[in-house]
Order: sequence, then C-alpha cells, then structure tokens
Amino acid sequence: MKYLVLIALTVVLPIIFGVSEAVSTGGDAILILGKWWVFWGIGARLAGAGVMQLLNPSFTTKILGTAQPTGSELQVVRELGAANLGMGLAGLLALVQDWFVPAGLAGGVFLLIAGIMHVAKRGKGAYETLATWTDLLVAVVYAVSAVWFTIHTLS
Repeated sequence: MKYLVLIALTVVLPIIFGVSEAVSTGGDAILILGKWWVFWGIGARLAGAGVMQLLNPSFTTKILGTAQPTGSELQVVRELGAANLGMGLAGLLALVQDWFVPAGLAGGVFLLIAGIMHVAKRGKGAYETLATWTDLLVAVVYAVSAVWFTIHTLS
C-alpha cells in the first residue's frame, strides 16, 4: 500500500491533474504540471510524511533499517516530521495563483538533497529506493518548472 501511495503522490496524481487542467484551460503545460507536482509531490507527500513521522516515528526508522529505535532516534524522526509537515503545508499553497515556485522551494531543495544523498547509500530496501527516485523526480520537475516560470516572468 505504501508503494502505491508514494507512486500516486509523486507520479500519477500530478500527471492526472496537470493534464486535465492543461487540456481544459489550454495554459502553459510546464507551469501547470509544475504547480501540480508541487501540490502533490511536495505538498501532499511531505505533509503526509510529516504527520506520519510525528504520530508514528517508528514507521520511518523501520524504513531506514532500525528495528528498535532509541529515544534520540525517535526524537530526530519527530523533528524531521515537523520539518516535513511545514514544507508540505507550504507546498499545498502551490494552488494559489503564481505561488508554486516559492511554495515548493524548501521542499524541492530538501527532496533534491535527500535524493542525492540516498542514491549513494548502499543496502537500501525497495521502499527507500523508490522514495529516492521519486524524491529526485519531484525535485527535477520542480526545478525545471521554476526556471521556466522565472524566465517567462522576467521576459
């Protein structure tokens, strides 16, 4: 189930909502897709992860291979959860007109750096591997659409 949720939030839902809006409005497809990737891939994904990490930090420690986390490890995961929740809530503001670039900045940078750091990690499980590549996908889509938006607003 967790695999399906991750794929839905970072691939399926942004494409469905982005293509639907682009077809119905005829707007700039890159900007529309960028907005929806920020909303789903950064906003909904990180907000959901944040809530999960705050309420059930052992979910994350198990993904990372720690079956019996220490109190300090649980505290770090809860703090990560608070950061994820904050970045996720900001990402949900992507639906406000022209806000998707600032709304996604912190989450986009976070996902890019996390994805890069996880690529080199050995011994990842299947879920962590999927999370790594979806982190990078969302970060790249965000970066391309943010640069596109910036170029078009400066022109």
